[in-house]
Formats: sequence, C-alpha cells, structure tokens
Amino acid sequence: MSEIVVSGYYGFGNAGDEAMLAAMIEALTELKPDIKITVLSGNPEDTRRRHGVDAVYRLNYPEIIQIMRRSDLLISGGGSLLQDVTSDRSLYYYLSIMMLAKKLGKQVMLYAQGIGPVQGAIAQGAMKYIGNMVDLITVRDEGSYEELKRLKVKAPPIYVTADPVLAMHPVDKQIGRSILRKYGQEGVAPLIGISAREWKDWGHYKQVLAQAADIMVKEFGAKVVFLPMQWPDDRSVSQKIAARMRQQSAVLDEEYTTSELLSLVGNFDLLVGVRLHALIFAAVMHVPTAGISYDPKIDRFLETLGERHVGTLKTITVDTLMTRIQELWDEKKHPKRSREREERISHLRNKAFHNAELALTLIGDKQR
Repeated sequence: MSEIVVSGYYGFGNAGDEAMLAAMIEALTELKPDIKITVLSGNPEDTRRRHGVDAVYRLNYPEIIQIMRRSDLLISGGGSLLQDVTSDRSLYYYLSIMMLAKKLGKQVMLYAQGIGPVQGAIAQGAMKYIGNMVDLITVRDEGSYEELKRLKVKAPPIYVTADPVLAMHPVDKQIGRSILRKYGQEGVAPLIGISAREWKDWGHYKQVLAQAADIMVKEFGAKVVFLPMQWPDDRSVSQKIAARMRQQSAVLDEEYTTSELLSLVGNFDLLVGVRLHALIFAAVMHVPTAGISYDPKIDRFLETLGERHVGTLKTITVDTLMTRIQELWDEKKHPKRSREREERISHLRNKAFHNAELALTLIGDKQR
C-alpha cells in the first residue's frame, strides 16, 4: 500500500484549507482507492473525524519522522503556504517539513500552491534552496509560476494547474436548504451570499458591504445571507457588517463542513466574496460571483475565470460593487455568457484533477 503524508494549514477551522484537503483526498482516492494518507494537523482529532484519514500533530517531530520513514511521498499544499506577508514563521515551518522529508530520502511535491509574495532576503534564499530540492511542483496560477521564476526555483518540473477545490464534484443543494430554513432564509426571494473577512480592523469596506447589501434587499427584493468561512472569525466580522445595515439580513453562526458550505453556496443566486475559497466554491457550484481583493491570490483566481475584482478592501465603493452586481444580474438573462464561464470552469476542473494524477506518478516512479 502506498503512503502519503500531507502538510498544510489543516485543523485550524479555515473552511478553504479544509476544502483543499477534502479535494486532495477525494481526487487521490478516486485514482488510487487503497492509498493511505496521513495529515499533519493543528487538531488531529478534528482532521480524523472530518476527513476520515490518519492525522498527527503538526509540531510532533518525532512522530512525523516515524511516519515519514515509512511513507512514499510528502505533499505540501495547497493554499498560500509559501509566503511571508501574513507570517514568515509559517513559511519556515513548511520549508522545514519539506527539508526533513528530503533528508529522509523521500519524494516531495508542492501541490497546487499559491506561491508568494516572498519578500525577505532570507526567506527568498530559503525558498530558492529548498524549492530546488523538491521533485515536482504544481501551482494554481500563472502568478505563482512567475514568482517561482523570480525566486530562481527551476530545478524541479513545474506545472500550472488549478486550485484543488475546483476538482470537487458539485453537491446536492438540499443540505444547504435545510440550514437556510433554520434561519428563515427560504422561499422564492433571490438569495445573495456575502463572504467577508476581517482585515486590519478596517471599517471602510464593512460600510460599503452594508450599504450595498441594503440596496440589494430594496432593489432586487433579495435576502442577504452572511457565510462564515474561517471559524469563528468570519462570524464576528459578518455580525459587524450586518449591524451597519438598515435592512434585515442573516448571519449563519455555526461551523460547517466542506459539503455543507458547498451546498449553501449552491443555493445562492449570487455571491459577493472576499474569501478566496468562497469564490472557488461558487465556481464549483456554478454561482456568479463578485470578488473583492485583499491579496494577489484573489486577482489571480478571478483572472483564470476571465474576470477582475470589483475593488480592493481599501478602494471598493458602493457604486463599483453595485455596477458589477447589476451586470451579473443581467447576465442571468444571457445563456451564452453563462456557457462561456462554464467552459472555463470545466477546463480548470480538469487542470485541478491533474494535480492528483501528477502526484501519483511520483509514487509510481518510486515503486518501479
């Protein structure tokens, strides 16, 4: 039986990262049902319960070494693990795990990573040194590929694929309907979801989202639902925005699984998203999106869909946001535009699944 160790930001209540792990497990086991997967997690018990795989604490190095000795491959990914903007400590942690695997003679793959920005001189040197030691790299967008070129990481084969979550199959919407029913958000009125996040305690974008949400309720007769992706942080910021509104809205105040979140998003007629994986969930569930950027990864993903963000957290205005929402509303009447978007998403889904195919070629190479 082949064994894989997966390293990433798992076990911390971030719905996007948990979705990436779920997507990796789904794709890998679809291709190789008997594969054994062990995850390095901040909360091993939660990871075992949530994903049905083995897990160990991510800082328990003696146990990690023991597991790596018997494994065939270390997967590092997906997500924005290798950057030093939000934290340089996490960058060095993930690099140390990769270095450990190579010292133990194991194959290492960066799996659909979003690379950078890497700004510090020491961090750039570490990325160049360890990045050139790994066996295979896939990145989720062209911007990440360009960042690797800038960092002079060029020894391993590098493929531009797509975020792992895009390989997931759409889920049944009934689960989401049941959750929405608990909050009184059912019926024939259009449903508009908002996925926000806290950022430096800024107030401007919160006010813009509140005002735009009020307009959506009044002009479209819509119901507005705030969807928390990072638990419990996003619930708090959603409550702050909802408190600024004059119209009624609903804040979903529970933690949800990947399947539940996908099902909830599938019930929306439109999603306004700050969180990257809220936008990706919308793509998986074929829901139109208006993305607000706080990080290059948002811009990069939207570009793969042939779209642009409607503003950054600093520059977004009610007018620009509502202009885009009106465009999306009108596009629902034009099937051709929807078909073009679906074709892009289908292409990205195939590229996302290719991550797992490439990972298993490494195991095949080792076993021959």
